[in-house]
Amino acid sequence: MAKYSIGTLNNISKVGLDRLTDQYALTEDINEANGIVVRSYKMHEMDFSDNLLAIGRAGAGVNNIPLDRCADEGIVVFNTPGANSNAVKELVIAGLIMGSRNMYEGISWANTLEGDVSGQVEKGKKQFAGTEIEGKTLGIIGLGAIGAKVANAAHALGMNIVGNSVVVHPFLTAPCKMYDDVAEMVKVCDYVSIHVPSLPATKGMINKDLIANMKDGAIVLNYARPDLVVEEDIIAALESGKLRKYMTDLADENLINKPGIVSTPHLGASTKEAEDNCASMAVDELMDYIENGNIRNSVNFPPVSLDAEAGTTRVGILYKGEVDVTALLNEAVGADKVVKVEIGKSRTEYGYALALVKEDACKDCLAGIKADGVIKVRVL
Repeated sequence: MAKYSIGTLNNISKVGLDRLTDQYALTEDINEANGIVVRSYKMHEMDFSDNLLAIGRAGAGVNNIPLDRCADEGIVVFNTPGANSNAVKELVIAGLIMGSRNMYEGISWANTLEGDVSGQVEKGKKQFAGTEIEGKTLGIIGLGAIGAKVANAAHALGMNIVGNSVVVHPFLTAPCKMYDDVAEMVKVCDYVSIHVPSLPATKGMINKDLIANMKDGAIVLNYARPDLVVEEDIIAALESGKLRKYMTDLADENLINKPGIVSTPHLGASTKEAEDNCASMAVDELMDYIENGNIRNSVNFPPVSLDAEAGTTRVGILYKGEVDVTALLNEAVGADKVVKVEIGKSRTEYGYALALVKEDACKDCLAGIKADGVIKVRVL
């Protein structure tokens, strides 16, 4: 009989949901769900039940989820970095080629033709003459899972690759000259593609100052987040001829029907394969946390995992601020009952610890741990 309930928001890939074991049952009542799998559904106005332990976002972006409120309520939020990386990579490469060869403009013009189409094509095609990407330089800002795959694919097509990145993903196999200063990097680039998260340090980073450093006629590609660019600066650079094209998957009212801008309707992860991969990864993360207390790829709590040991029980403690978890456990059941404590290294004020205690330790004592900063205690 199922022990846990999983709810879904949006249509979630059956391939992913089929990974749920017989310990789980799908529920239409979100209030009884122990875990939720979501794609783009906006959750900011939702009230969360005390039953809810975790949310699995089948994708990378989590701006549709109230992360801090979830953390304060002891709800772990997961995402699926890299699961859609191939799908996004392919769209970026398509955008790179479309922008270079003026394909969107050519297709749009061809669809207006009537009568002697072939004759008009022969006379009019020269207005859409483009450039080849082979031998050109692509600068990539952010060489994570997606950026690294874009680099590899572009290099395989004959491009030179330069990069600026805090972290470089092991996926990267293409030769890539690294720049510490992105303003210096863009000086040598015919194309600039951005693949970083939306953070205070990255918002608006593609602006008039950076554009001024770019080659005349450069093409900018943004298949990551809309607020990484200052749209009015992009539009002004296109109007002046400083930029040749802006290729993006982030269509909005400011970008539609603007010369030099080609916007696709957020198609980056819209492939069957990507949806299957993201859903499968989200489901696996939820099950591992719900059953074992392990956290991988959470966006509001640090990663922690422990291997099972015979004769032990797992205890997960979610907290905020400075909390001496080991001291709390020792006080609750005695130091002789505490086998191992793993404390996650957090980049935020929210922390997580996972401990193994002896099976005969007092479960009620563990569940009853209370202290300033402790959000939730789970005895598994």
